[in-house]
Amino acid sequence: MIDDDNPLTVYLSGEIHTEWRDEIVDGCEESDLPVEFVAPVTEHADSDACGTKILGKEKSDFWRDHKSAKINAIRTRLLLERADVVVVRFGDKYRQWNAAFEAGSAVSDGTPIITLHDESLDHALKEIDAAALAVARTTAQVVEILRYVTEGELAESDE
Repeated sequence: MIDDDNPLTVYLSGEIHTEWRDEIVDGCEESDLPVEFVAPVTEHADSDACGTKILGKEKSDFWRDHKSAKINAIRTRLLLERADVVVVRFGDKYRQWNAAFEAGSAVSDGTPIITLHDESLDHALKEIDAAALAVARTTAQVVEILRYVTEGELAESDE
């Protein structure tokens, strides 16, 4: 049963340069949906520097990134394992290799994914979209999917 005592856990994966996460969280809160959200660290500087800030400096960027990637992977793996659904946002400005990796990990674990991207990325993301249980174009569509999953009802509309 999905309710306030047993909320749906949604992992929000993907690009960090727009407000898409806030739009989904706000939409679910406005609709009073029993959903809790988790996500990777979205502060780019912290994500890049966590390895050397915690474990010490490195002489090359490769090893700096390697340390940080492993520490970030601890968080990512734990949160993905707890997630009931993963929403994966792909933007057109930057390549989101991490989001593609997280989508693949979720699918491999049997966790349903919802992709969120513009039509212009359909071809590039065809394999990921083929594994997704829904392909959304807007954050409002994601909120409506989460409403349907949690409540088993469609929102009232003018149609």
